[in-house]
Amino acid sequence: MAFNVLFFAEQRQGAFKKAVWECLAAARALAGDGEVGAVLVGAGVRGKAADLFARGADRVHLLDDPAVERYNAPLYAGAVRAAHDAAAPSLLLFPATAMGRDLAPRVAARLGVAWIAEAIALERGEGPGLRVRKSMYGGKVFTTLETKGDPPYVVTVRPGALPAAEPLETGGTKRGGEVAELPLPEEPLADRAKVTALLASAAEAVDLREAEIVVSGGRGLKSPENFKLVRDLADALGGAVGASRAVVDADWIEHQHQVGQTGVTVTPKLYI
Repeated sequence: MAFNVLFFAEQRQGAFKKAVWECLAAARALAGDGEVGAVLVGAGVRGKAADLFARGADRVHLLDDPAVERYNAPLYAGAVRAAHDAAAPSLLLFPATAMGRDLAPRVAARLGVAWIAEAIALERGEGPGLRVRKSMYGGKVFTTLETKGDPPYVVTVRPGALPAAEPLETGGTKRGGEVAELPLPEEPLADRAKVTALLASAAEAVDLREAEIVVSGGRGLKSPENFKLVRDLADALGGAVGASRAVVDADWIEHQHQVGQTGVTVTPKLYI
């Protein structure tokens, strides 16, 4: 039996998160000779399928509709369920972003299966099984979970924990794949709540999770006013601002800047 993998290709305003490429790399490694499928949902995102093919996806299950321009939990869950029914995957992967953490358990509930959160490593087990490594108790211990029962399995992947998929070499030709159209799901609860706008603070100009350069500060700065030194250096280098838990707890800076087990996992090329 083929081990097919389906992953959720989260995009915001037409751009993929780095965590998507990490899910794709994991999907490709786990699938072996099986099929790697992506679920792409949004408005005006049809052209983004080529980026997924270039890095290893075999099929893109596409829902391109103005009704899903912004995240709508019932509609997105319905789309992933429809893609699952078409692809019959052994494993569904989601990036453990704010959206992925909300969506994955909804899909698992619809499929009647359990889900595993915040994986930092995955490997095939015996038969159709899966072994998932994750940290617990704020990173003090690590545990390996092994699935029981029949697939599918639903797993979220911690951003920054796995290598990202790179474009595949295809001898100069553009790697292609199949696009499978998904209809807009009929979800009676879709109108109960709607996202009307996305508001990003200036601090999110460079995403800390994806930054190649991070400049971080702690109690050694002596006062919150001195965080300007960190911000100025980060701006000069084109990097993101990080912070220790102590100064976040002291309200010197917002929690979104906290680096570490109880904050954001980062994988920069340069950390100051």
